Amino acid sequence: MKNILVTGGNGQLGSSLKVISKDYSDYKLFFTDYEELDITSQKATSNYLDTQEFFAIINCAAYTAVDKAENDYDKAELLNSIAPKYLAIEAEKRGIGLIHISTDYVFGNTKNTPIQPLDKDTNPNSAYGKTKLEGEKNIQENVSSYIIIRTAWLYSEFGGNFVKTMIRLGKEKESINVVYDQVGSPTFAYDLAISIMECLNHLTPETKMILHYTNEGVCSWYDFAKKIMELEGINCKVNPILSKEYPSPAPRPSYSVLDKQPLKDYLSIEIPHWEDSLKKCLKRLT
Repeated sequence: MKNILVTGGNGQLGSSLKVISKDYSDYKLFFTDYEELDITSQKATSNYLDTQEFFAIINCAAYTAVDKAENDYDKAELLNSIAPKYLAIEAEKRGIGLIHISTDYVFGNTKNTPIQPLDKDTNPNSAYGKTKLEGEKNIQENVSSYIIIRTAWLYSEFGGNFVKTMIRLGKEKESINVVYDQVGSPTFAYDLAISIMECLNHLTPETKMILHYTNEGVCSWYDFAKKIMELEGINCKVNPILSKEYPSPAPRPSYSVLDKQPLKDYLSIEIPHWEDSLKKCLKRLT
């Protein structure tokens, strides 16, 4: 049995990994959050990795408060950039592979076709995106075996997310406004967690990959909200608005459709459509 360290174990993705890990008997996952392991401390990271012989690290930890990061760059940088560097350095010392979760925010607002994993024109325009891109680079420069998986629009039955917010607002209000000029693909954390576990089966000392994972299909946040209301039977009118009518401190990508073909080829898998996965998530919420 191979030992796997999971950071950010109490987040949406870490919690989803807890659910599915029982189906992967070849691996024993050690779930940590800040209380068990402070990955912003290289010494603490080194000490923890010395407690077991680990095959790989799955780094789900991140500073994800996108708007707060604009005024809290140092904290975002510490968790999104410096901590992955420490993980990479300590993993390299021990011959451990690293699977790191990144984001569509590493790309700016210049795309209008599905974004390739190896696209060099990243150009993030938010503090969150910049620090996550720095984290990617730190991993590539400091560890020999890695898989970076970028995802977007993550939701689950755990924690706070867009799906839960829409359900709550839909029950509280007669109508809500949701932007329709930001387009992407929702991602059910459970589905992403399965692909991460499958990546463990392909991880070798020579693996160096950047991949993308979201559910299949494309929609706007407006479309996503409408479908949530429809499936939940909530009688709340959803009004489409422009992003400029709902200003936020951090700019959002207007087009963040990620090309998943390299991951599908690598793992030989099919990815569920976002509507099908949304139905599965909503059943878990009832």
